[in-house]
Amino acid sequence: MIAILDYDAGNLKSVEKALLRLGATPVITRDRDTILAADHVILPGVGNFGDAMQKLEAYGLVPVIHEVIDAGIPFLGICLGLQLMFEESEEAPGVKGLGLLPGKIFRIPAKEGLKIPHMGWNSLCVKEGAKLFAGLPEEPYVYFVHSYYLKADDFSDVAATCEYSIEIHASVEQKNIFACQFHPEKSGEVGLAILQNFLQIGGA
Repeated sequence: MIAILDYDAGNLKSVEKALLRLGATPVITRDRDTILAADHVILPGVGNFGDAMQKLEAYGLVPVIHEVIDAGIPFLGICLGLQLMFEESEEAPGVKGLGLLPGKIFRIPAKEGLKIPHMGWNSLCVKEGAKLFAGLPEEPYVYFVHSYYLKADDFSDVAATCEYSIEIHASVEQKNIFACQFHPEKSGEVGLAILQNFLQIGGA
């Protein structure tokens, strides 16, 4: 069973639909016992960093997420879900993120000829051995929708980067923690393969 965390941050149904296509058993939930009984946990999300953290706290999901990490259950953040996993964001000054990994979220700098939000397909530069990208082409194309980007403090956590005005840390992997700034559930067969790779990762 795969728990998709429900904190009113959108994008849940498209993630659920992608997982169903893979033959998985997703459950959209905010119930602690259900989440901790899951084989894998996914934190999707679109929207504002500050609003999302407020909702995670209101639903009591912040300590549950930390329990998931401590239990060694594979955990995947998607889009805003990735951003929330880090310490803070320029989008919501003074609001603390989950702090699962060290790093901060910044607004994509303006650059002539580039639109913000970054919306569309981009190729990735993938680190050798990255688990989420096993068996994929060297520079897979994936779908992004975002105005803010991750700059991880520890580059060894970064599994893939892309270029859009600046180098964007597009995916991270550290022990049982995984995340994608892009939307695998909207990235066609490549995205489904990334989700399948995540589902094949075993827990502690």
